[in-house]
Order: sequence, then structure tokens, then C-alpha cells
Amino acid sequence: MLDLFTTTSRIIVTCSKRIAPYLEQEIIELGLKPTRTFITGVELQGTINDCILLNLNLRCASQVLFSLKEFRCNGPDDLYEALIRYPWEDLLSPEDYFSVTSHANHFTVNNDMFVNVKVKDAIADRMRRETMRRPNSGPELDKAVFHLFWREEQAEIFFDTSGETLAKHGYRKIPGKAPMMESLAAATVLATKWDRKSPFVNPMCGSATVAIEAVLIATNRRPGLYRKNYSFMHVKGYNSTFYNEAYKRLIDQIAEAPALKIIATDISDDAIMISKVNAGLAGVEHLLEFAVCDFEETKIPETPGVVYFNPEYGERLGEVTELEATYARIGDFMKKKCQGYLGYIFTGNLDLAKKIGLKASRRIEFYTSKIDCRLLEYEMYGGSRRTPKPESQITN
Repeated sequence: MLDLFTTTSRIIVTCSKRIAPYLEQEIIELGLKPTRTFITGVELQGTINDCILLNLNLRCASQVLFSLKEFRCNGPDDLYEALIRYPWEDLLSPEDYFSVTSHANHFTVNNDMFVNVKVKDAIADRMRRETMRRPNSGPELDKAVFHLFWREEQAEIFFDTSGETLAKHGYRKIPGKAPMMESLAAATVLATKWDRKSPFVNPMCGSATVAIEAVLIATNRRPGLYRKNYSFMHVKGYNSTFYNEAYKRLIDQIAEAPALKIIATDISDDAIMISKVNAGLAGVEHLLEFAVCDFEETKIPETPGVVYFNPEYGERLGEVTELEATYARIGDFMKKKCQGYLGYIFTGNLDLAKKIGLKASRRIEFYTSKIDCRLLEYEMYGGSRRTPKPESQITN
């Protein structure tokens, strides 16, 4: 009999394009050893208990996939025959519910839904043959989830231990206008040179996803604090003891930072209202300073830190023309009021970025939806803000 929870296998942790380097670093910091990093994920060897830790701790991940079986597959019949031979009855009970997702690239397939149905049929038919009953299945991802990856003649069936995507961190109940995905926001914060102690200023904050993720990172609050249901909880052999201990460690490792100064401002009353609600649901509203104002009126602390903008990119000509002035104002604001700071601007419009009028010291590649983006870093030199000279060094 197969015991999934005592087996070591290949684990694939998926993520959005271009955030794999930050995901890899997170996995290393958990004490695990990646064997391969690619554009949309990280591979390692481990157990389901390792998958539990990954699900609870990772900020940049989408899914944590545990390999069940690799096989050659040259068509739908091969797929069905390979999967009906797998002991699904060791993973599922007849009264359970399961769902299937897939990524298929084979000349016999023109619809992933067809592949999903084929996988479901194989699982259900095997269960009915072995237990005289078949479990229910459907599109919901809140119970056991299995994922098929099929490219050319190679296929692999995974247990998707996450279920619902990890890219959403669970605290953002009101998304606001054009919100950045939480996993991407976290990755961009990790990409900065912020020391997690100095001020973090986020003008034009929108629904404040970036500012909230900055607080969560600085205080070591992990995404697992905000979620109570995962696919790994819905298969045979699951024992809640390991999960409960791991969850308790998440609580114990929170580092309160009363001196932390994170400021989020926006010209929209609604945006700040939404930001406060989301920060409250994340349990960090007390660690953020909110203000309704034009970004130029944002108060910049004397102690240098990071200032981070995520302005609109503009999709229509009229919008782009209007935004040219906004980007120019952002550049002026950083030059005049953010001396000594590191400035960051996340944008999907590099032509608009030219209007900032500053030379970027780094251009970090990201991707959002279908837009090629950059996180631009600017070093705002200005010793006068950083350390005033002692009086003994001042000459007439």
C-alpha cells in the first residue's frame, strides 16, 4: 500500500515568470536544497512534510507540486492506461472530492479540458474498480487536486499540495483598481536593497499591496498565517500534527518592530480605505502610516530608506500623454525630497520611464499579466540628509 507521507519524490514549486530567483532564495532560507531553477519555478527533492513547509512559508510561489508518476505518453489512450494503473485508492476514499488541472502540449490535444476529463475518468474508474464506488470530481480547488504536465511524449502526474494558488496571500479581500498580485509584490520588495529596518515609503499606493508585503517581510509574517485550507489536507494519511506544529512556529517567529516606519499614501480616499481594510485583515494596520494626499505631499522621514512607486502604465494614447507629466513629477519629487534614499519605480512602460529624468542604477526584469515590466532602481545621493556634519567640522 502506498503511503504518500513517507515517500520522497521530486517537488516542483511553480511561480510567475521572472520571480524564480527570489523563490529559490526563499526555499534555501527554509533549509531546503533546490536542484534546478527555471523561468517559472524551482525543483527539489523532498517529502509531503517539506511540501507543507513550502506551502506555509513561501511568498513568491504559485503551486507546490509533488510528483506521483512519470510515464511516456503518445495520446489520450496512453494517458488513460498509465493513470488507471496508479493506486489512487491509497490516496482517496470513495466519499472524497478531487479536481484536476493540466498543462498539455501534444499534437493529439487541442483542449486542456479534454485532458482533465481523461485524467478524471482514469482516477474514477480505478476507484470504482477497487472500491466499488467513485469519488466526486469538479472544478473547485478546495479539496484534493492533481496536476498533469504533458509535453510531447513525456508526461508526469503530480499531487498539487496547494490547491488554490499561493500567489494570493489571503488577506486582500478588496483588491482595488489594477492590483499587483501579492506574490509579485513580495518578489519586487525582495529585489530591492531595503534592509527591512529603515523607512519604506510607498506613494501612489493604490490598495497598498506593496506596502503590506513590505510589513509582512519586515516582521516575518508568512502567508500561511492567513490560510487554513490546502490540498494536502484532503488525502489519506494526512495527520494534522505536523501542520499544527508548523503553523505554531509561524506565530512564534513573528518579529514585532515598533520602530518600523512604513508609509503608504494615495490621492484617493477609496484607495486608502481599501488599504486600511486589507492591512487590518493582515493584522498589520498598526504598523503602517496612511495618508490621503498627492504623492508630492508624502512626508519623507529624515532617516534614509526606500521610496517605491508603482504608477499606472497607460494603455491608451491620451492616458500616456497625461502620464508623461506624472512620471516627470515623480522624478522631480525623488530628486528634491528623497535625497539619501534608494528610489524604485515599477513600470510596464519604459518609454514613460524615460520621463523620470534620472539614470537607473539597476533595471530588474519582471512580468505582470502579459506585460514586460521593470523595477528601476535609482540611487538618490545626498549626504546632507544622511549625516549632518558635527559643528567642529563646520568652517566659516
